[in-house]
Amino acid sequence: MLTVLALASVVLLGIVPEQSQAITIYTGWERHALVGSDIRLSCSFFSWRWTSDDVTFSWTYRPDGSRDSISIFHYTGGEAYVDNKGPFRDRVEFVGNPGRRDGSILIKNLDFNDNGTFTCDAKNPPDIVGRPSSVRLLVFEKLPIQAGVITGAIIGVVLGLLVLIVVIYYLMRFLVARRVFSLSVSKHGKKKKEGSQQRQASFLPFSSSSSSLPPSLLPSSSPFSFSRQPTQQINLLSSSDVKSKMTSFLKRY
Repeated sequence: MLTVLALASVVLLGIVPEQSQAITIYTGWERHALVGSDIRLSCSFFSWRWTSDDVTFSWTYRPDGSRDSISIFHYTGGEAYVDNKGPFRDRVEFVGNPGRRDGSILIKNLDFNDNGTFTCDAKNPPDIVGRPSSVRLLVFEKLPIQAGVITGAIIGVVLGLLVLIVVIYYLMRFLVARRVFSLSVSKHGKKKKEGSQQRQASFLPFSSSSSSLPPSLLPSSSPFSFSRQPTQQINLLSSSDVKSKMTSFLKRY
């Protein structure tokens, strides 16, 4: 009877019960830490709903080589509850922010016995269906070099070499272009100088060639056929003629 009434109220009043959706929880995959140090284990979730006031976070721990898990932390109703009787007594602290969907915890003063798997589960009512997420903790006396660091270093070296090769390539292109340009300018200047000399020589066609020939080889019609000796004789005759003409002129008057 009650079921029939409930169904009737749903049909008549349009009352639909709020449906839950899947929630996705995120943690790290593996964390490394030193003996005696503190480490933060992060836990967050994604939900299509607004963060509920009834949001909850739970952490469990399973030691390496064991099949059983123990509860070490629980948050609900705005209060954090820590297990004070287990291996993490007085060493677990809640450092998350439920309003921002953060359920992280801090584990203090790590020991080799803390190696194991930590699992976080979160609920954001009505979204309560989700798969918990786990992170493995490894405690070392000295932190090993992680594979990601080595891979990052190799990638950095390769990228550095590529950048160096590109820089050298463009530098060589610049030097070659500069050399070709200087040779082109030098060749152009040399041709310009030779052209200028040829134009100067074309204005004096006979000066350089006639000066190198002996007077006897010059043509008689050439304006350059007079030698120095005939020129001197002509000058002497001219002087005597002038003198005789002057004498005759004086005697006449």
